[in-house]
Amino acid sequence: MLAPKKVKYRKWQTMRKNPLKVGPATRGVTVAFGSFGLKALDQARIRSNQIEAARKVLSRSMGKSGRLWIRIFPDMPYTAKPAEVKLGKGKGDLQGYVAPVRAGRIIFEVDGPDAAVCREALRKAGTKLPVKTKIVPRM
Repeated sequence: MLAPKKVKYRKWQTMRKNPLKVGPATRGVTVAFGSFGLKALDQARIRSNQIEAARKVLSRSMGKSGRLWIRIFPDMPYTAKPAEVKLGKGKGDLQGYVAPVRAGRIIFEVDGPDAAVCREALRKAGTKLPVKTKIVPRM
């Protein structure tokens, strides 16, 4: 799974959760490398294991002839307290890393010999993610 090699701070503050105040993405909104892209339609935090599950589906569906680009990276740590633990006693332990994704961001890009294979692979990968997605061609 994807994770940063080294971080300056082990635990972060949570940041804003209201997607209406954050707004849509301004960076990474066009298909730059491949012929098709998977675009997020709303805001979410995608965990590294969800990115890995979608990557596995894409690489299996595309085969050796296709090419894959991952356009997001999980560098934001998230913490959790164990089950049935009372409040207080500090912040929870580090659980993993997430990639904050805003609406309009391209998550994956693929390029392959057949457009139908690319579209089907991206459709399958979109089901593994906690965000509504749309397949967009290169303009």
